[in-house]
Amino acid sequence: MDITIHSSFLPHNDRDAAIAFYRDTLGFEVRNDVGYNGLHWITVGPPSQPDVNIVLFPPTATPGITEDESRTIAEMMAKGTYGSLLLATKDLDATFERLQAGDAEVVQEPVDQPYGVRDCAFRDPAGNMIRIQERR
Repeated sequence: MDITIHSSFLPHNDRDAAIAFYRDTLGFEVRNDVGYNGLHWITVGPPSQPDVNIVLFPPTATPGITEDESRTIAEMMAKGTYGSLLLATKDLDATFERLQAGDAEVVQEPVDQPYGVRDCAFRDPAGNMIRIQERR
């Protein structure tokens, strides 16, 4: 069997802030921006991985979602517990400095974890946790 990852979904609640963070701060390409009824589904990804996509989606556009569920999702996004993304880089310290200079919200500075990885953490404008670990 030959199965690959094509796209993964991560919520957003502000199109312009999401594009600024993923394009300008992380350096990802904006591959698609589909608007419908004032909502946007934005596809981004690293230039070096043209077949791997992250679709930033408006979670309130999910069919059948109730108002209570929508509020819960908004609360979880604000706390950074709804969506997350794990990225990797060869030079964690340089990446951290670049992101910190780009006004990304720092959650954790680079640290050697007891489970064997060195990583740091940021939050995107929607509150999603973005962890970046160093490739060894």
